Amino acid sequence: MTYLDFEKPIQDLEGELVKLKEVSSKSKVDLADKIKELEQHIADKTKELYENLSAWQRVQVSRHPERPYTLAYIDHVSNKTFIELHGDRTVADDKAMVGGFGELDGQTVMFIGQQKGINTKMRQIRRFGMANPEGYRKALRLMKLAEKFNKPIITFIDTPGAYPGLEAEERGQGEAIARNLLEMAQLKVPVICIIIGEGASGGALGIGIGDRVLMLENSWYSVISPENCSTILWRTWAQKEKAAEALKLTAADMSKNGLVDGVIPEPLGGAHRNHTEIFETVKQVIKKHLAELGKISPQERINQRIEKFSAMGVVHDMDA
Repeated sequence: MTYLDFEKPIQDLEGELVKLKEVSSKSKVDLADKIKELEQHIADKTKELYENLSAWQRVQVSRHPERPYTLAYIDHVSNKTFIELHGDRTVADDKAMVGGFGELDGQTVMFIGQQKGINTKMRQIRRFGMANPEGYRKALRLMKLAEKFNKPIITFIDTPGAYPGLEAEERGQGEAIARNLLEMAQLKVPVICIIIGEGASGGALGIGIGDRVLMLENSWYSVISPENCSTILWRTWAQKEKAAEALKLTAADMSKNGLVDGVIPEPLGGAHRNHTEIFETVKQVIKKHLAELGKISPQERINQRIEKFSAMGVVHDMDA
């Protein structure tokens, strides 16, 4: 288990628990009551810490190396029926963006999302989930395919941003993302977008226009990362914690401001501590929203989708 810096009290208590269990096992002394008491103390301490996380600490949790990524969610939700589809039919197959058909309790669904990579080699291949233009064009191709066959779309968002390389700009990064925003707003099938980790900038928004936009409890969603915001405003990363607070990027902030439609609770201590539980929670949430959206006509869904995003933000009329 990897512990974050603010989890030191939990790490110390769990270390004590391991030692207590070893003593009980080797000496054959019944320490069940003490073990149970310590386990309860750990649960209480974890709950206390996670109920009072700062914005920057939630950003740290969203990046935890043991937190599940897109393909893990897809494999569970689809019960390993996922068939990945490749390529944008123009340039290449972007490994940072994955997608394909799978079954959700008998219903065929199009799954799309950014994949960061589970080890050093795969992170390099997938560019830490930062897609090139061909990734967004692949995503749009798959969305159109789902629309053709009248299948709902589920997107999993987890990216530090669209890939910032020169070649990405040369191939039209901005146009590719803008095209996705336009087309997703008009899709005739239900679209559910879930931020499972990092939701940064246009890289996240490129697959983030949906009838329902949901966030995991310890994910974040913002126009810019705290580090980059700090660099722009203070010319250093040192103010990243202050920037995180100012950006109002947590799930609670986004929900309060009406920018997302709901927050999905995570297991005690974060999604990385209990993969099975968070997978099942996400699956049930998807099923619930698909059932609700299935009762609405395609044109009404499109109208509601456009109205929802058009209503975001604040406009001030100023006298000339």
